[in-house]
Amino acid sequence: MPSDHSLMAYAIRRMRLAGSALLDGIDNPWFQPLDQLQAKAGREGGALVSFANYDYLGLADHPAIKIAAKSALDKIGVGALGSRLVGGERLIHADFEDALAKFVGADACLSLVSGYLTNLTTISHLMGRRDLILYDELSHNSIVAGVNACKANAIEFRHNDMEHLESILKESRSAYRNCLIVAESLYSMDGDIANLPDLLALKDKFGSWLLIDEAHSIGVLGKNGRGISEYFGEDPKRIDIIIGTLSKTFASCGGFICAQRPVLEWMRYTLPGFVYSVGLPPVIAAAAQAALKVIESEPERVSTLQRNATHFLKRAQEAHLATGPAEGYAIIPVLFPDLKSTIEGADYLLKKGIYAPPIVQMGVPKGLPRIRFFISARHTTDDIDRTVSALESFVATHPAAARVSASVAAHV
Repeated sequence: MPSDHSLMAYAIRRMRLAGSALLDGIDNPWFQPLDQLQAKAGREGGALVSFANYDYLGLADHPAIKIAAKSALDKIGVGALGSRLVGGERLIHADFEDALAKFVGADACLSLVSGYLTNLTTISHLMGRRDLILYDELSHNSIVAGVNACKANAIEFRHNDMEHLESILKESRSAYRNCLIVAESLYSMDGDIANLPDLLALKDKFGSWLLIDEAHSIGVLGKNGRGISEYFGEDPKRIDIIIGTLSKTFASCGGFICAQRPVLEWMRYTLPGFVYSVGLPPVIAAAAQAALKVIESEPERVSTLQRNATHFLKRAQEAHLATGPAEGYAIIPVLFPDLKSTIEGADYLLKKGIYAPPIVQMGVPKGLPRIRFFISARHTTDDIDRTVSALESFVATHPAAARVSASVAAHV
């Protein structure tokens, strides 16, 4: 029993249990100021290659987006200054939402100030104590938080296992008023894709609703980057709720919901995360809307991203790196046997001018640490080849990193 019951002592103990001692002797791989790293690399006559940022289409510093943001700043100001319901509404909100709904292929769209909040508030608002939620076991924390925040019964189904999902539906669906099936389109830690055709078939067969989190697939999947529906050739209107974010492809911040118009009209007046949160800042909405215009006018960015991701995966597999179930779309993990080798691997890359922080048990199951690589349309073939070669060199000179534990092997 600890003698010191202070919050500070508790936090120190928890941090130690989380593995803080592993950081001794190396630079902390997290919370690195990217601009500082870039400036340092420049002073030393090199250039930093970052795989830590989900700027999938390379729009973060696009001139048209900067101009749109500056114009909104000058005309409207910085913030929405209130909940949209009671004073924060601006013309740009509806203009942007209409354009985004059209791009996705949905009936209507509603934007929120936070991507994480969007999943949390939507799931917890939709489902009640007489309802059932079935969600993929590798769902993002924002989905899990939404599930935990409501009184519905919730059951995990094995990752991308449609037979397991169907067995749960057969056994449990009839006992509940409503049933919501939740999956991600492109999984943020593994880089594999949900089986949308089967999910749609199951939701129809068992009279359920389907929520797809497209945070990492808009701008990435499909010929024009319209997401998982375009990728599979399905009608996006068959998906009851599409959740998205503005912080990835749109190089901005915030979240959005796409659904049938009556559903979103109800949510405009009742969704807690929308009603009780400030509206999306006009500057942010303007930047995201400009990004959307660039995506539509420059579809070659999508094909460049897809080509780069395919090349990274091919090179990594040729180097016998453990890439798990990644399918070669924007997100490619390289798995390590333990936390220590993962942190050392990221440190090794950083010393070579490659920024890719480790992902440990806060974001992935314990025992499955990895370095996750976000691929961008801005990366060059040389960037990718140099990075894979550096990983290959690290593994060759670090015996622990060359071993893939039994749990990792089973996962792969």
